[in-house]
This record gives sequence, structure tokens and C-alpha cells, in this order.
Amino acid sequence: MRRARTTVPLAFPVALVVATGVIGTFFDRSTEIYFINALVSVSMVVALYVFVGNSGVLSFGHMSFVAVGAWTAGVLSVPVEEKPATMPSLFGFLGDTTVGNIPSLLLAALVGGVFALVAGLPLMRLSGLAAGIATFAVLEITNNILRYYEKIGPGLNVFSSVPETTDLQQAAIGAVVAIVVAFTYQVSRFGRQLRAARDDAPAARAVGISVYRQRLIAFAVSGALAGFAGGLYVHFLPINVDAVYLDLTFITLAMLVIGGMTSLWGAVVGALAVSGLDSLLAEAENGLGGVDLPAGSRTIVVGALMALVLILRPDGITRGREVRPGPLLRWRRREEGAA
Repeated sequence: MRRARTTVPLAFPVALVVATGVIGTFFDRSTEIYFINALVSVSMVVALYVFVGNSGVLSFGHMSFVAVGAWTAGVLSVPVEEKPATMPSLFGFLGDTTVGNIPSLLLAALVGGVFALVAGLPLMRLSGLAAGIATFAVLEITNNILRYYEKIGPGLNVFSSVPETTDLQQAAIGAVVAIVVAFTYQVSRFGRQLRAARDDAPAARAVGISVYRQRLIAFAVSGALAGFAGGLYVHFLPINVDAVYLDLTFITLAMLVIGGMTSLWGAVVGALAVSGLDSLLAEAENGLGGVDLPAGSRTIVVGALMALVLILRPDGITRGREVRPGPLLRWRRREEGAA
């Protein structure tokens, strides 16, 4: 019973991600791209869930950590001989250094986590709307630095010459890694204390829980996962600074809200469901089966869906709950009794 309670809430999200990766192998490259994008989105939404779901504090700034991770992995993985042509103003050590795919992802996670830790030192003392606005300010600052400070990246230009190594397999493995890290955190003492503070902050403080410290830990872990997801993203598509800004902020928040922001299962289901809908609408905008939607329909439909979920089912389509082993254990007992 104890083993089932531990493994089932983890096994179902992992199985869903693996199934998505396996199904994607049966399609051609043009369709496979949508599956890769969905799996990278899982990593981003799970990173957002680690903080928002466990703390109850809404963050509009997590794309800044995705952007920093993308810039770290992108700059460091471009071959040295190609950097002067595409990024001539880089700092010396950035221009003279190139690392492989896996090291670039690890460094992206490290930089994202450190950046989140530094930004969280003042921000995690805030709550409610003030915290959300403050995290949005971090996003704005980060976007402008990456946009105009060409000593650390391509500026307004598209990242080019970055090895496109995020295939279906790596995207699925990356999503599984993010899920395992998020699950390990949420069942740890730190995750339990933060959820206790989310549900009743005065009571948590009364029993000696430091709400500030627990939020800061979650913010740093979440930032590291977001940086890792940014590394996967830049190795998947040639992106520019606008690709990791407001549009991505909106879609990842919509995925988390629609799926159920207080559960890991909801984050994974929401990411895959909304990614599937977004891909279908993208095809419809280009003409699918005689349907030719106007440009921008994807954002309108996803926004309307998020509003509808908030009105009719505020906890999301999973009701913000993890998959529990109870029904499975009852079925097993019935089978054993019949035997």
C-alpha cells in the first residue's frame, strides 16, 4: 500500500509522457515536430507547477528563467568558429567556449536556478498580486537585457548555428526528468512544508515553518527546471528573444490552469492537452480539411478555454488532484478475492 501511494502518482505522468513520445514516432517529421513541442512544453509547465502549484503564489516571470536557460545553452553550444559571424560582441570566455549538448542543458539548469535564487531573495517576501507583478517585472528586465545586451547573446537576431539535438527521444527524456524532479520535491519535507504554508500560512508559521525560506527553495528548484526546459527549447527551434516572452508566458499559464495548477498530474495533462489543441488550430490556420481559420485564432481559442475552465471548473480538468492508488488497489483486492 505504501509503495503504491508513492509510485502511482509518479508512474501515471511518466507513462503519459512516454506514450506521447512513442506515438510520435509513427508520424512523419512535419507532424513529429508537434509532439516534440508538446513534450518540451511539459518540461516548462512542470517547472512552473513546482513553484505555483506548491506555494499558491502566481508567477508571471518564469519565462525569464526559460530565456536565461535558452541563452546559456544556445551561446555555449554554438561552435567557436561560427560565433564571430553571428555573435561578434560576446564576452571573451563566451566566444572562446563551446560545450556539448548534455553539458549545455546542465549549465542552463544551473544558471536558471542561480538566477531564480538571486531574484527570489527579495521577491519571496511578497504574496498575492504584489508577488505576481514583481515576477512580471523580472520578466521585463530579463527580456530587455537579452534583447539589447549583445555581449551575452545574439540580441534581436535569431539564434543560429545551435545544434538541433532536441529530438523526440530527448524531449521525452527531458520531460521525464522534469517530472521526477518535481515529484521528488513535492513529496520531500520541503514540498510538504510549502503546501502547508499555502493552505494555512499562519498555522504553518505557528509550528515553526519559514514560509519565506520554503518559497525561496521552491523558486530556485523551479528556476532550474525552467532553465533546463529553455535549453531543450533552443536545441529544438531557432528562436529569438520574443519567442520566450509574453506569448509563451500566456500559453504555459493556460496549460497549468486548464490542467489543474495544484497537481503534477494536472500540469502534465494540461500541457499535452493544450499543446494538442494548439497544434490542431495551427494546422487549421494554414488550411486543414477545408477549414481556414484567421491568424491568431489559436490564442483566442486557448484564452476562451482558460476562461471557461476558470468559470466552470476552477480546479482544472483534473480538479488539481494526483492519480491515487485507491481504485487500483480495490480492483486488485477484488481480483484476489475472486481467485
